[in-house]
Amino acid sequence: MVPWATLLLLGLLFSCCCLGHSSLTGAPRVYLTYKELLETRTARPFSFNFNTSDYRILLVDQDQERLYLGARDFLVALDLHNINKEPLIIHWPALPNQENECRLAGKGQRGECFNYIRLMEPLNRTHLYACGTGAYHPVCILINRGWRSEEYLFRMVPHSLEPGKGKCPYDPRQPSMAVLINNTLYAGVHVDFMGTDAALFRTMGPRPAIRTEQHDSRWLYDPVFLQAHVIPDSSDHNDDKLYFFFREKALEGAVGPAVLARVGRVCLNDDGGQRSLLNKWTTFLKARLVCSVIGEDGVETFFDELRDVFLLPTQDEKHPLLYGVFSTLGSVFRGSAVCVYSMADIRTVFNGPFAHKEGHNYQWGPYTGRVPYPRPGACPGGTFTPGLRSTREFSDELVTFVRAHPLMFHAVYPLQRRPLLVRTNVPYSFTTLAVDLVDAVDGRYEVLFLGTDQGTVQKVIVLPKEQGILEELTLEEVEVFRVPAPVKTLWISSKRQQLYVSSDMGVSQLSLHRCREYGEACADCCLARDPYCAWDGQRCARYSHTAKRRSRRQDIKHGDPLRQCRGFNAKATTVGSQTCA
Repeated sequence: MVPWATLLLLGLLFSCCCLGHSSLTGAPRVYLTYKELLETRTARPFSFNFNTSDYRILLVDQDQERLYLGARDFLVALDLHNINKEPLIIHWPALPNQENECRLAGKGQRGECFNYIRLMEPLNRTHLYACGTGAYHPVCILINRGWRSEEYLFRMVPHSLEPGKGKCPYDPRQPSMAVLINNTLYAGVHVDFMGTDAALFRTMGPRPAIRTEQHDSRWLYDPVFLQAHVIPDSSDHNDDKLYFFFREKALEGAVGPAVLARVGRVCLNDDGGQRSLLNKWTTFLKARLVCSVIGEDGVETFFDELRDVFLLPTQDEKHPLLYGVFSTLGSVFRGSAVCVYSMADIRTVFNGPFAHKEGHNYQWGPYTGRVPYPRPGACPGGTFTPGLRSTREFSDELVTFVRAHPLMFHAVYPLQRRPLLVRTNVPYSFTTLAVDLVDAVDGRYEVLFLGTDQGTVQKVIVLPKEQGILEELTLEEVEVFRVPAPVKTLWISSKRQQLYVSSDMGVSQLSLHRCREYGEACADCCLARDPYCAWDGQRCARYSHTAKRRSRRQDIKHGDPLRQCRGFNAKATTVGSQTCA
């Protein structure tokens, strides 16, 4: 008879081999099909019985505990605790004459002649501001949601309909971004029927409506807008800026225009110029975001198609961490990457030299001439411009310089100048991400949830090892939807331990952890190295700070079951019978 200890050791070694293989290839520790996910009772799918599509999470209100969705012809309010609870629904189709005009204009072959909801932002404590494509007639309206969720109030405000041009795209297939700040709307959209005029707009609110320079490829060149966030640059609110993220065709490449990732910024208190750049941004600047890997042959491979951005707050609101999901555009090489950037590095680039074309070959280089005062991109009345009250007081020299030099010469590189994780030669691409900070026994960990174009969500942690080497662990991958469709949006509620996922086909609410799926033995739980999970003396369960220290077992950094699971031998031999993912 083989001693039990020998069986345990063999099982642990086998599991370690399996997990090591998974971490190297990106294969998940646990993979669940849609059917298997539902059987865990940790997921709740939601979709209409109505004929609609294009679900996307547009707003989460933690105070009223509601999740607001936009879909084709519908606005929906769901309960954050249980999205299957009876929803509040507004049917908002395009007007019949607008649908007819849309079809007469040659649209509709791909379902464009409906009202696709693209914006839902809180206007005040009781009302939302919503916009839709309106069958190529962008339109906006006020929604009354009441003071409290218990009122079950969710309806349109009569006679509040207004044009949505400059707030919402005409074409539902064109990505856009919008954020409502102090009753002022900032939006990155295509503003014309043909989709040739893309701009960053500011509308509503007390300040004048302004936009980026029109039809100037130095400012924007066929951009795809993704997200916008207000990030303070100092303790003086006059310095507050809107940072926005997009990708666009770029002219600084050696061979023709290429698609590059960008971070741009404008001052919130920009009022445009007095004589030049009238009703245009006078503080608009942009820089390249680089996410790349250098191969053994020294060749640098770039991931230039920025797909999504996530801002992880820190204790200092001026310094959130920026996570970006990138993919490649090449037909030969396919891959995805996640890069992390610091705001300090972004600000350093914006404080550096401006890009300038010069020389007999008209090459891009750093501008070496005299830079006007105040420095282009500085906000009036801020830390460095205390004597100026408005951008309309900027000199003609400064405004002329800004118009000709919106691009920074240096690019923004990620932390450690390399991606946090890379996927190559896999049959999927990452589309979106969300990040959760999780406290475990041996420290705090950043857990990444990554949506794919195959309709799955991966849960990943990246751990530092010796000599700067990173260890990537894919804890799980789950099929979220009955019919696979690319994941559009992700949103995390750390408080409720829930992840909300949307796609064309519907929305799902998932628990952040499925600890029991790792196995029934202490060694299984320890080897999983999931910060959400720990062995509680009887099973692999949700880790809790309040649990008794002598019974909980968890080791995220090393995953050492020999040390952690001594004394817990229940069902240990099952470890050796597991198969590698």
